Amino acid sequence: MKLRFAPSPTGYLHVGNARVAVANWLLARRHSGRFVLRFDDTDTERSKPEYAAGIEEDLRWLGLDWDESFRQSDRLDRYELAAEKLKKSGHLYPCLESEEELRFKRDQRQKQGRPPVYDRAALKMTAEQLQRALDNGKKPYWRFRLATRTVEWQDGVLGRRQVKLPPISDPVLIRADGSFLYTFTSVVDDLETGVTDIVRGEDHVTNTGVQIDILEALGGRPQGRPGAIRFAHLPLLTDADGGPLSKRLNSMGLRQLRRDGIEPVALVGYLAALGSSQDPVAAPPAALAPGFALANMSRSTARFDPTQLLALNRRHLHGLDFATVRDRLPEGADEAFWLAIRGNLDLLGEARDWWEVARGEIAPAPQPEEAEFLGAALETLPPEPWNEESWSAWTRALGAATGRKGKALFLPLRRALTGAEHGPELKLFLPVIGRERAVVRLRAARGGA
Repeated sequence: MKLRFAPSPTGYLHVGNARVAVANWLLARRHSGRFVLRFDDTDTERSKPEYAAGIEEDLRWLGLDWDESFRQSDRLDRYELAAEKLKKSGHLYPCLESEEELRFKRDQRQKQGRPPVYDRAALKMTAEQLQRALDNGKKPYWRFRLATRTVEWQDGVLGRRQVKLPPISDPVLIRADGSFLYTFTSVVDDLETGVTDIVRGEDHVTNTGVQIDILEALGGRPQGRPGAIRFAHLPLLTDADGGPLSKRLNSMGLRQLRRDGIEPVALVGYLAALGSSQDPVAAPPAALAPGFALANMSRSTARFDPTQLLALNRRHLHGLDFATVRDRLPEGADEAFWLAIRGNLDLLGEARDWWEVARGEIAPAPQPEEAEFLGAALETLPPEPWNEESWSAWTRALGAATGRKGKALFLPLRRALTGAEHGPELKLFLPVIGRERAVVRLRAARGGA
């Protein structure tokens, strides 16, 4: 098997196209196949080298590698040869209408209650008329003459699919300036580089019908025959409310999720399971590949819910050992600190905030109403060294001295020691704070007395 991910370097990756990349990579690796990264950069005005570099960086961050990589801009000679083949076979024909003329034709057909399909008027030009127009400086653009048939294929996710070609306008494959469109270059690349399986979004279904017609005109194996390229279309993603995800791509960009602190194994695990019957598991791609199958994918739209992603990220962090995160923690943080705070994290970046709480100069809010209780807390504070038993010993002694228990006992202490009402388990966190800081904070919360 040989699969490809073909982003246009006109922007950075978002979760929609990252999901396609993950699916292609997992299938390729599960079947010991090859994974190709192809940049569809024929849009020279919008394609930027920095976007291509950013896409590569984001894929590596997800844990995806590739066996081959190329840019369509380096294969223009191959597209020229393929175009000549289609011209000679009569599949590509020149057109001279301007945008204004085409718009007028579309409007007229719609007023007549007919579909706005190109009328193939250019096919009625004689060779003399065409030559005269060329001599007068007109530059033709080129359309592919679609067959009058219904294209069918067995989709790897959606099942039997068909696209009727007659209601579709003959697609433009070459612009008047000689540049090639994606519909054409993609087919040429898939055919010439030996791609066996194409997995992409459901929004490409109609485009697949057109591309199969072009593919077979270039000599590709017809659908249903051995060796024909197989297609699978993943249902589109919606947001958590069921709306189009495309309206929220800024918040769902990989770069933003990365800045927010989402772990790559959580994101790739979530994307791999999204829309399937399987529960997501935070794991590197290589561990997910053996269990990935298109047969597990639903034909219904899938909801990308950031809350679910965050929950998966949280579960992943809570199970990490110190050695795994040591290099990503604040300088000086040790295993005791990590074990104390990991169960309280949604994102690893929050560890820095808890490090400041543990070792920084925080100023807890005064609790004058608790002055007497906090005074008793200072008096019963056990001597160092502190360990996991110190909190229990302290609160037992303090409870006995004050008659307090439960929330009335623990909450004023937490507020004084951490400046917050919720946080890490103090049995583990108190030794990280240390006795000296605890004394300073208890006195500050008491009102300095």
